[in-house]
Amino acid sequence: MTYIILRTTSLLLCSLFVSIMACQAHERHDGKPVTSDVEAYTKNKSIPDEMRGVIIAALSRYPDLADTRIEFRYEDEIRKSVMQAQPKVSSLLRKKSKRKYIIKISRYLQLNDKNLDISTLPFEVLVGWIAHELGHIMDYRYRSSLSMVGFGAKYWLSEKYLKKAERRADLFALKHGLGGKVMKTKKFILNHEEIPDWYKNRIQRLYMSPVEYSQLISEAKP
Repeated sequence: MTYIILRTTSLLLCSLFVSIMACQAHERHDGKPVTSDVEAYTKNKSIPDEMRGVIIAALSRYPDLADTRIEFRYEDEIRKSVMQAQPKVSSLLRKKSKRKYIIKISRYLQLNDKNLDISTLPFEVLVGWIAHELGHIMDYRYRSSLSMVGFGAKYWLSEKYLKKAERRADLFALKHGLGGKVMKTKKFILNHEEIPDWYKNRIQRLYMSPVEYSQLISEAKP
């Protein structure tokens, strides 16, 4: 009988611990928990196990992407980037609702003298990073196939156009309640002593500054 009581108590404590962790993994920007519906968030999604909690936390704030097909995929290296969102070329001729998208994730964050496993970065920093990339997909999903081809060409050929695209992605994240997380990502990059200067300079040149973004977050608060 004693064994049964202890066993039951242990199971109840484990259940409570899992529930607490689930709430922490799905925290809103205002600190209030959101309803956890993992099946809904992961529908039509391919997610690496190491990034599952982070990605679900970001997806939970983008209900419009519930039916969107997205593959989150590790890459050994992404030129000039840590993460990158793009449509799957083979799906561009399909209807907008049938398109597939890829979010590439560098397996390692390049530091000055070593590489850091991306999955070991602070949880909120990673959520902010994913939130920005999901902002790009929000931007893509309304564009025609011809518009997407033009977008890709301008993105790579025009720095001015690139800056506008990155700004739109940040604004989508802000609109979906993830501005605070994106701010943590920006500050992490710019304040980390071991992140190469060339990457920090790129972020400062092409993306909204923490000061400007912080102001937008303040203006968005009710």
